[in-house]
Amino acid sequence: MTGELRTPPALKPGVLRVIPLGGLGDVGRNMSCYEIDGQILLIDCGVLFPEDDHPGVDLILPGLDFLADRMDDIIGMVLTHGHEDHIGAVPYLLRRRSDIPIWGSKLTLAFVEAKLREHRIRNTNLEVVAEGDRARVGHFDLEFLAVNHSIPDALAVMIRTAAGSVLNTGDFKMDQLPLDGRITDLRGFARLGTEGVDLFMADSTNAEVPGFTTPEKDVVPAMERVFEQADQKLIVACFASHVHRVQQVLNMAVKHDRKVVYVGRSMVRNMATARDLGYLSVPGNTLIELKEIDNYPADKVVIISTGSQGEPLSALARIANKEHPVVEVGPGDTVLLASSLIPGNENAVYRVINGLSRLGAKVVHKGNALVHVSGHASAGELLYCYNVIKPRNAMPIHGEIRHLIANANLAKATGMRDENVIVAEDGVVVDLHHGRARAVGKVDASYIFVDGSTVGDITESELTDRRILGEEGFISVVTAVNLHDNTVVSGPDIHARGFIEGDQAFDRVRREVTEKLVQAMEEGVDDTHRLQQIVRRVVGRWVSSTYRRRPMIIPVVVEI
Repeated sequence: MTGELRTPPALKPGVLRVIPLGGLGDVGRNMSCYEIDGQILLIDCGVLFPEDDHPGVDLILPGLDFLADRMDDIIGMVLTHGHEDHIGAVPYLLRRRSDIPIWGSKLTLAFVEAKLREHRIRNTNLEVVAEGDRARVGHFDLEFLAVNHSIPDALAVMIRTAAGSVLNTGDFKMDQLPLDGRITDLRGFARLGTEGVDLFMADSTNAEVPGFTTPEKDVVPAMERVFEQADQKLIVACFASHVHRVQQVLNMAVKHDRKVVYVGRSMVRNMATARDLGYLSVPGNTLIELKEIDNYPADKVVIISTGSQGEPLSALARIANKEHPVVEVGPGDTVLLASSLIPGNENAVYRVINGLSRLGAKVVHKGNALVHVSGHASAGELLYCYNVIKPRNAMPIHGEIRHLIANANLAKATGMRDENVIVAEDGVVVDLHHGRARAVGKVDASYIFVDGSTVGDITESELTDRRILGEEGFISVVTAVNLHDNTVVSGPDIHARGFIEGDQAFDRVRREVTEKLVQAMEEGVDDTHRLQQIVRRVVGRWVSSTYRRRPMIIPVVVEI
């Protein structure tokens, strides 16, 4: 782990500076910044989905504020693949400068274009690249390599500069029999290893998992059993970008004589894009519109839905809460969650599972059947990469701290020296020069919260207030005083919301509040703000000692 770091020194000419702005410490908001001789290249720009301790927050963005004064220095951005945790924040970056050139694969950029249309952002600098392509972007020489992941068209990128070379894998695994036949370019990795890789930045998500990630094809038998045993309505929930999984469901639906309907705006949009670009093969006379669903018996339809991570506003969550306008589930129906749990989403997913179970549905998920496999390389695959590439330095990316440390330990197990393996968190500044990478400081890459149409105005302090309101309740105390004769004219009127007791419970503290106010005024306190603080202390102390609670207390003292 990097120790206590300070503001980094000015970047020297000919030195490559690498700064992770998200994704190191979280499974999400992936983004990294590369700078040399005044030019900045960005890799990915994703979002993190909020957890239970982020009330009211819709999305969390990477550390875009670091770039606020450097927007004109950005010469381009590379997107490794089309998952939300890698492209979801692109519109929020382009709001600050809309003409940033973006390189990515055909499917990735198609997903980005749809997002930009939603946000009413126009960017004509979208450059489609494929594996094997090279692009010169200012001081950066980029080479793109195919990697296998749980979405088609994923790419790794080799960044060559005068200061050295960096290989960023993006998200990847090494499935040797992928559904689309597109394997990770291991020959390319070996070639780059022979050439020399100065800094290897590898996906850490599954670094704690021993062996090799299970192939996608191994999911088929378990899914087949689900289809065979489902004799009523069948709902399959998965990521809206998991084209391979949707293809499997489509193929199985045809085999079992079921029509398919997409539910969820992002699912409808992404699958239409994937079909139009040739990444999804939809058998004829298979898809139907949601409005047609009642025209078919329940056992002749399969619904492919969003919401596999328990997102509160997703189609599956609305179904589980009996809030969906069309789709209902009941006894005998089957729901298949064809995804793994993203860390932090456990409670939300189990809430949805419990809601569906309460309605009588049978819920099949990764915990009780092999219905999903990961899209990330496990320890065996990472060891293989370290041995083939033999990088001079390594900085694990994409994962929580435990994942990053596990990845670093794998690098060391292959013979890398401790000082050449950097376990960094978001904002840590790493300089690369003459084959040597060192952490030299740290910048602010903290969370940026999106709340409705508000971006970046929500602070940790305000989130704390929201948590207190949600967990402890709210108490208001209104009092009128006469500062001339040191008397309490009216009140204190005490009202509570979300509190364990009714307003009458505060009768015992009203007298104490009055006494303390009168005492303070007699001692010369003539500032209503200071009197409000006295009220807050008295009521807060009483509530804490009586109920062991710490609600939000809002005192109002009015001078008459």
